[in-house]
Amino acid sequence: MGLDHLLLLAAIQGITEFIPVSSSGHLQLVHGLTAFPDHGLAVDVALHAGTLLAVMAYFNRDVRLMLVGARDIVRRQPSAPAHLVRVLVIASLPVLLAGATLVVLGVTDALRKPEIVAWASIIFAIPLWLADRRHATRSSDIKASEGRDVQTISPRHALIIGLAQMLALIPGASRAGVTIMTGLYLDFDRTQAARFSMLLAMPVIGAFALVGLVDLVQAGALEALGTALVAGLLAALFAFATIHVFLKMTRKIGLLPFVIYRIGLGIGLLVALA
Repeated sequence: MGLDHLLLLAAIQGITEFIPVSSSGHLQLVHGLTAFPDHGLAVDVALHAGTLLAVMAYFNRDVRLMLVGARDIVRRQPSAPAHLVRVLVIASLPVLLAGATLVVLGVTDALRKPEIVAWASIIFAIPLWLADRRHATRSSDIKASEGRDVQTISPRHALIIGLAQMLALIPGASRAGVTIMTGLYLDFDRTQAARFSMLLAMPVIGAFALVGLVDLVQAGALEALGTALVAGLLAALFAFATIHVFLKMTRKIGLLPFVIYRIGLGIGLLVALA
């Protein structure tokens, strides 16, 4: 695998994983619209592991809180960290169960088409734009509201966001996009919605990477480990920088640039495929 291919994959995975555009959709477009060969399972696992490392490093304080929360749950001690762990579990279960179901049914390959990426990119951009506009017009009320931040999110709201996250199984929909959008509709501010979306990425990406690693070991396909490690490191660097920039953007200019990009990407793909 050439360095140009490796850089492209790492940049796409690292940049698109945590912003409201689809990382899986973009990666599929690389193979659907370019002459690059399939990058293989080892590199795929490493790319996701790299983004997982980046989000854990960026939110290392929250990760430490989650470890404390897990300990408190085992000890049956009520605490804010324990509450955070519980709501993350509640929000993660729907997409993990739905994803496993799709794999068992063998329908995941049927979704990996450029046409689906294009239409999903356009369709899901519209409610994202409406949610962002709604937030902008109600920002003063949202700041004054209670129970609309990561530390105090209710189990009901966590479940709603988790159910919405299942839509991210459609390539082009974007896991970050649907979770941030749902958070905005639930009256989170942009920063808190984005933060919860990124914390929620940890169990989802971790589960994907773990399943992929098990498949690698069972298949004995470990010959590309060197290339995979480089890909993972590059993806981690891209992802860490993207998280920092994206959180600043959400506070200052909102989500409109991503809405415009998604619609433009979708239209461009449909024209190219026509």
